Formats: sequence, structure tokens, C-alpha cells
Amino acid sequence: MRRIIPFVLFIAIPTAASLAQTRSKTLDIYDIDTEGGHAVLFVSPSGETALLDTGWPGVRDAHRIMEAAKTAGVKQIDYLVITHFHADHIGGFMELAKFIPIKHYVDHGVTVQPEQHIESKQAYDAAIVKGLHIIVKPGDKLPITGIDWTIVSSAGKTLATNMTGVPGAGQTNPYCAGFVPKNIQVDLENAESVGSVIAYGRFRTMDLGDLLWNFEGQLACPVNRIGTIDLLLTTHHGSNWSGVPALIYAIKPKVAIMNNGSTKGGSVEAFETLESSPGLEDIWQLHWSANGLLEHNAAGKFIANLEKPAITAGIIANPPPPTPPGALPAAIGNPDHSPAYWIKVSAKSDGTFTVTNIRNGFSKTYRTGN
Repeated sequence: MRRIIPFVLFIAIPTAASLAQTRSKTLDIYDIDTEGGHAVLFVSPSGETALLDTGWPGVRDAHRIMEAAKTAGVKQIDYLVITHFHADHIGGFMELAKFIPIKHYVDHGVTVQPEQHIESKQAYDAAIVKGLHIIVKPGDKLPITGIDWTIVSSAGKTLATNMTGVPGAGQTNPYCAGFVPKNIQVDLENAESVGSVIAYGRFRTMDLGDLLWNFEGQLACPVNRIGTIDLLLTTHHGSNWSGVPALIYAIKPKVAIMNNGSTKGGSVEAFETLESSPGLEDIWQLHWSANGLLEHNAAGKFIANLEKPAITAGIIANPPPPTPPGALPAAIGNPDHSPAYWIKVSAKSDGTFTVTNIRNGFSKTYRTGN
């Protein structure tokens, strides 16, 4: 019988391995290119680490995660948070587990889509029997020293209380007047997504995995449960199955980073919502989006991975149909983007944070309250 270790028993005791990792006075975030999948590495000021998801099956994304980990001086993953069990989020687990120790496994519990039992899911199921497995619910916290990591969604449920001490949290949301639910009846594992709000001093960021539209709405309407944030790691790759305007407008991010692929995510609806969000200064993208085309893609300096000019010109002249959520993205000439570049965020406790495009070295610093 599998024994699930109760979440409440965990105490943040730094291990020798985690203490050996690189310390800094910043919370460092590496949004890693997985070609339309999801993998985000967090390195706390104490040196403890959390990894959100592992990208697609195979060694490619595991290698990309390890490249970021080595750059960050990371020797182990203290908390592997699997937002949900779709192939673009758990697929790289089997290979990644061969390269780096993983201490705690965090997820929403049993999948609602058994067909997602790909090899990495089976390897994950075997690993959690042997490792420290945490099934989280809204309101739980990951005990990472120096930061406040709050779970706001899990297993089809969302935070039912307001976050405390945060501007805007608990306020009636005027943008709810325009909220219209969507009837989404496929790929319901997305609705199980583990969503997180992470704070370091005055800096706050949010990642909801692939949480679906109606569940995002629960975090926003009729009351804004989250309050304001500084950095939005966009939900569902910028798909129009997520990205509720009532939520995004209420949380008022200064910056959004879109984890889209060349043909996956980056929907016109998602771009338009971000572009009209009050106080948003910039959109950064992991990929130039064939769906955004000329009208919505950010300037090239904000995009980590570009297509070759001839490929881009061909897409603009003859746009491909959008990739449906949950489907494999189409190859458009250079599917593996070698080399692949990440976007790095370094946040200070005073709320100042710097975003850097590793492809070109372009950086921009943002300040809370400006």
C-alpha cells in the first residue's frame, strides 16, 4: 500500500546538499524553453530549489533543465511540483530523474485522465512510493526558506479565502461584470493544475500551470483572492482556454512571461488581454508566435527563441492553423531550436526585479510601485 506522507509534517530543515547550492540575495527564476511545454526552475535566496514541471518526453527537455540548473549552481531539486499530468508537463521526468536528485514530489493527486500514463508518469508513480510525496490543496505552503510559496489551486479546487497582507486581495472585482464562463469539456486534467503564488519580500509572481478558464474565474470573481502581483507566468502557454481578463486585470502584473511554443499557445485572445491589462509594461515570450504574427508578438529583444527569417516570412505569408490546446505543436522548420534559450528573472526583496533574455543578453529592471 502506498503511504502518502502528510503535508503538515514537513519542516523546512536545510540539507547539506541544498545549503551547498548557490546563495544570493535574489530569488532567481529560470523559465526554460521546452518548445511549448512547461519547466520553470526557482532558486531561493537560501539555495533551496523548486522545479515546476519537466517538459516533454525524451532527453531534450531534461537536458535543457539541467543546463539551467548547472548555470544556477543547483545540485538537487528540493521540490518537484508537477502541476498536472499531461505529457508536456511531466514528460521529461523519467530522464531528468537520472541526472539530478529529487527530494520531494508535489502534485494534485490521482489524475482524472488515466490515458496520461505515459512512461514518465509510470516512472513518477514509482518514484513517489519511494520518495517524499506531498499532495497539496489550496492554502497549503511549500516550506522553502526565505520565500512564501502558497498553493492557490489543486485537484479542481481553488483558494476559498483571501490572501492576507496583499494589496487588492479580498476586494470586490469590478472586472467580473465582463466574465463569461467557457464550456470546456476536454483535457480536464488541466483543471486539476497546481497553481502557485510565490513571494519574496515585496516581489510576487504567479504560475497556474494550465488551469482552465472557469477555475481562474473562481480566483477572481466576485472577489479577487490573489491581490496584485508583479510578474505573471502566463497560464496554459497563452492559450485561449485560459487567461481570464477579470483575473489578469485584477492582479495587475507589471510583466508577463509567456511560455508558448512556435505554434502552440500565443493566442490572439491571450495577447489582447495582456496588452490591455492595467499597468502591464512588457510581454516577454519564450518563442516568436505563429499565432500572434505581426500584430501581437513582442519586439524581438523580448523573445528568447526566434525562427530563421525565411521561416518567419513564410509563416506571415501563409499562417498555419492554431494548435488546439493539448495537441502536439506543429514543426515549422526548426522544432528543436538548437541552441534553446531561457528567460531569467532575478528578484530582490524590495520588489525590484530584472528580466533577462539569455539569447541576446537584453535585460530590463522593474520596480514595485512604479
